Amino acid sequence: MRIPITDYVAGAAVATDLVNTSPTVRADRGEALTGPEALAGFLAEHGLRPDALAGGLTEEDVHQVWLLRREVRAILETATEEHAVAGAAVLTGRAGLAPVLHRDADGRWQWHVPTAPGASLADELAALVGIALFGVVRVLGHARFRACAAPGCRGVFADTSRGGRRAYCAPELCGNRRNVADHRARRRAGSAAR
Repeated sequence: MRIPITDYVAGAAVATDLVNTSPTVRADRGEALTGPEALAGFLAEHGLRPDALAGGLTEEDVHQVWLLRREVRAILETATEEHAVAGAAVLTGRAGLAPVLHRDADGRWQWHVPTAPGASLADELAALVGIALFGVVRVLGHARFRACAAPGCRGVFADTSRGGRRAYCAPELCGNRRNVADHRARRRAGSAAR
């Protein structure tokens, strides 16, 4: 796998979505990565084709990705930039090799980090996520690692939005729930005032 250094947004989305597949976050829905097929779907949704997929996915791959998910969550919950950078370095070091330059389709030089031949799926994902989290800290700052603002949600995320105002781990889900709850509260308050 070749991981582009400059495209941290895509990797940060993988980190956020991976962490939020956990039954800890999805208490009402349970584990999202229930087996190799679910993991394959997750990878496909993010357009990922790690080299480790050549041998197919196994239950062990799923288990290793679950363990990676815990590591990524710990980094997103770190108290300092230094801890976040140290955690990202550990992830990147699991499979990331020295950066190299490759020409893109337009002939421009682009930085990439290749992953080690024979690296496991979890290690390739760790390198992708680690590089992305480095990018978030460098470009946007550690304050962009946040907990979901929805009441009762235990999700965390890396906010890569332009304005930096993202409040929910899954805006289409948690944000919508919050909006519906606020709307109902306003209706109840309006009904009580009549």
